[in-house]
Amino acid sequence: MASHSQAATELRVRSGGLRMGSALAGALAAATLWWREVVRFYRQRARVMGVIASPVLFWLVIGSGFGTSFRGDGGRGSQHYLDYFFPGALVMIVLFTSIFTMMSVIEDRREGFLLSVLVAPVHRWAIVLGKVLGGTSLAAAQGLIFLVFTPALGIHFTLAQLGFVALTVVLIAFALTALGFAIAWPMDSTQAFHAVINLFLIPLWLLSGALFPLTGASGWIRALIRVNPLTYGVEALRRVIFPASALPDFPLGLSLGVLAAFAAAMFVLAFILAERRSTRPAA
Repeated sequence: MASHSQAATELRVRSGGLRMGSALAGALAAATLWWREVVRFYRQRARVMGVIASPVLFWLVIGSGFGTSFRGDGGRGSQHYLDYFFPGALVMIVLFTSIFTMMSVIEDRREGFLLSVLVAPVHRWAIVLGKVLGGTSLAAAQGLIFLVFTPALGIHFTLAQLGFVALTVVLIAFALTALGFAIAWPMDSTQAFHAVINLFLIPLWLLSGALFPLTGASGWIRALIRVNPLTYGVEALRRVIFPASALPDFPLGLSLGVLAAFAAAMFVLAFILAERRSTRPAA
C-alpha cells in the first residue's frame, strides 16, 4: 500500500510542477504509469511463466495431436498443424497478457491508487495511454519471446520479416490492451472481469482463424471470421511467417490497416469510458 501511495504522490508532484506544459506533464504521467505496470508485472514470477507456458503447452499438445492430418491452404499440400497453429498460439500469448494485465485497473481502484492518480493535474488521456502502453509492452515482449521456437519449425527470419512480425504483434497488443482497459474500467469485481473474458474474448480468439482456416468453414462461421479484427492479426503473422500458406483473401497491407484501425478505435473507446465514469472506492 505504501508503494502505491508513493507512486501516486510522485505522479502528482511531477505533473503538478509542469502545469504550464500540459503535454509534457501528460507524457511524464504516462511514462510513470507505463513503468509501474512493467515493474509490477515482472515482480510476479509465477504470472510471467503462466502466461507463456500455457499457450506453449496448448500449441504443442494440439499441434502434435493433429500433426500431418491437417491440410492447410496455399497449395503446399499437407502442412503440419504445429506450423499452422503457431501464429494462433502467439496471438493467444499476446491476448492473455494484454487482457489480464488490465485487471490491474480493478485492483488499483480497490487499493485507492487509481483515485489518487485521477486527482493529479493531468489529462485522462495520459492515464489511459500509460496503462495501455504498459500492457502493450509486456504483451508484445512475451509474444516475441515465443519466436524462439521458430528455428524448430525451420523458420529463419530476415530483418524485414522480423520487423513486420514485431509491428503486427505490437498492433495486436495495443488493441487488445486498450480493449481490456475498456472492459475493466467500469468494473469493480475481478469475477465480473473473468466472466466477460470467458464469454467474449476467448470466442474472439477462437473465431480468428487461429485453430482452423477460413476455407471449409460453414457460411455463418466464415462471416464471423471475416468481421473479426483479430483474424487480420493472425493472418498477417501467418503471411509473414509462412508466406506460401497464407490465405489470399488477406493481403498484408489490408491486415495491418485493419489492425491499426482496430487499435485506434479501442484506444478511443477506452479514453471515452475513462472520461465519462468517475472512479469510486470499492464498497
